[in-house]
Amino acid sequence: MNNMNEVAQKVAESLLQIKAIKLQPKKPFTWASGWKSPIYCDNRVALSHPPIRTYIRQKLAELIQEEFGSVEMISGVATAGIPQGVLVAQDLGLPFTYVRGNSKDHGRQNQIEGEVVSGQRAVVVEDLISTGKSSLKAVQALRDADCNVVGLVSIFTYGFAEAEKNFAEAKCRHLSLCNYDNLVEVAAKHNYILNSDIEILEKWRANPSEWSPE
Repeated sequence: MNNMNEVAQKVAESLLQIKAIKLQPKKPFTWASGWKSPIYCDNRVALSHPPIRTYIRQKLAELIQEEFGSVEMISGVATAGIPQGVLVAQDLGLPFTYVRGNSKDHGRQNQIEGEVVSGQRAVVVEDLISTGKSSLKAVQALRDADCNVVGLVSIFTYGFAEAEKNFAEAKCRHLSLCNYDNLVEVAAKHNYILNSDIEILEKWRANPSEWSPE
């Protein structure tokens, strides 16, 4: 996408504006993993804002068409990737499936919901990439079902080195509308953070599992 930087800037500004992403360098959040973090991201908030929801849908669809060519199926990662994936699949006129974190323990015990055709060229839609492990678990489930997963797209990525390593090892291309560097740049420009906070945010991203507020 030629205007990728412009898209990233707009997505970052929109997510900050509606508080889908919050930055608190001096009063960090605690993630479910136990990590202390100066950022909290809940892109599901965008679903409640039609203009932003529409923009994200359009740009994800454009990204898929331009970067992956002919695609035959869109698959969302449960749960946050499901609504985004449905919107994109509808926009592109493609079949949709979604992938659970684990197989159901009842009924048909599905992990993938929806119809999968052997050899289908599929793109996975994710809300957010941190370490990439849950995203790649969904990719592997689709591959195990004989899908040809050509890549994964997301709204936002933290850009962790661990995620880059995990995607490289899985041989899965991934693209995001917005990343952590875009976010910090826009946040500083629009006074969501102080310039003195940038160093804190950079230190966290470099070593999130070990970081602690000073």
